[in-house]
Amino acid sequence: MSGMHHMLVHFPLGFWALATLMIATAALFPGRLAEIARAGLLPVLILGLLGAVAAIVSGFLVWPWQANLHSPLTRNHILMAFWALGLWGVITLLIWRGGAEAFSGARRWALLFLALLGGLLFAITGTLGGHLAGAPTAFSALIRLLGWEIYTTFYAPLWALGLMLLLAVALVGLARRRA
Repeated sequence: MSGMHHMLVHFPLGFWALATLMIATAALFPGRLAEIARAGLLPVLILGLLGAVAAIVSGFLVWPWQANLHSPLTRNHILMAFWALGLWGVITLLIWRGGAEAFSGARRWALLFLALLGGLLFAITGTLGGHLAGAPTAFSALIRLLGWEIYTTFYAPLWALGLMLLLAVALVGLARRRA
């Protein structure tokens, strides 16, 4: 059954990577190519979310809860998977509700930022999953250089917490100014 989880994780990975490229195309380029990217984006995002839910459920069915909750590496992997799912869920909602207006003005830059952040989150999730499968990558060294020892810690580094706080304050201020 663990092979099923390993197979299923490639669906959200592929769809979200494609969605990141489509968002970048729609945000950065004018014309017909951007229109095509915007038109096809919502189905890709929905398929990515469905794939992620299937992958997460299969992961919980494969390994016992006690093992998942005992290992900091596994907890970090689960946490990053839920963060990625949540962020891509927000992006999907923004595209669904906003339609073509989601890419007008400064909104395009916000979507591009969120997509790049979502790409980073699923890259970290996959890297941690690779560690669990016994196949660490060079990206793991970068994570360690940023202050995150994935085998022993279960936290966000202080600089990441500070950045999240600054972003939250900036977004609230921007929302109030727009209202």
